[in-house]
Amino acid sequence: MSIWSLILEALKALRAGESLAAVFEQFRSEPERRVGFAIGVIALGAKMAKADGRVTRDEVTAFREVFQIAKEDEAAAARVFNLARQDVAGFEDYAKSVKKMYGTDCRPLMDLLDGLFHIAMADGEYHPGEDAFLARVAEIFDVNDRAFRALRARYVPEALRDPYDVLGVTPDAPLSEIKLAYRTLVRETHPDRMIARGVPEEALQLANDRMSEINAAWDEISAERAA
Repeated sequence: MSIWSLILEALKALRAGESLAAVFEQFRSEPERRVGFAIGVIALGAKMAKADGRVTRDEVTAFREVFQIAKEDEAAAARVFNLARQDVAGFEDYAKSVKKMYGTDCRPLMDLLDGLFHIAMADGEYHPGEDAFLARVAEIFDVNDRAFRALRARYVPEALRDPYDVLGVTPDAPLSEIKLAYRTLVRETHPDRMIARGVPEEALQLANDRMSEINAAWDEISAERAA
């Protein structure tokens, strides 16, 4: 059974009245977390797509870019997105269930926020409603302000991008500490590490953009310190 069939069954259970907590409970073990992660992106993405008052074709396309969908899975994936869009459960309930699934591990929650930003910017605009939506999800996920600002700066052209925020260090940190943070982020962004923490293989496109940003931040800081 493909990941999309598993997600579809879970969303059908929600539509049939099963609680979010009960559905997400089955995805707490490592092998199944990829399904829980996918449901989180799909459900929150479908709800966020309406945060600016409309669901555009671009946003649906962006969902398909976050998840590389095999041709044989296209029909199931489309049904999954449509079911999530129609679900009456509030986005905060989904966010809290995802947070509970991962506990104190913030890394997969950042992965999930990454996908949501990709969907938010699909139409070329960052609506205040989308910003409020994502800020609230980040708050529920216990993502700190610096990490949220760095993620927003990667996607929103007018947002101030700080290379120190990208690497999660302060501007007065010694270069050795910054280099260690850089190497740690490179390690954590490797596809194998992302899969290990519950990101589905279908969503590993997220790693490419993130790695580019991490490398650019390190290059910028290195050049600045060498000057």
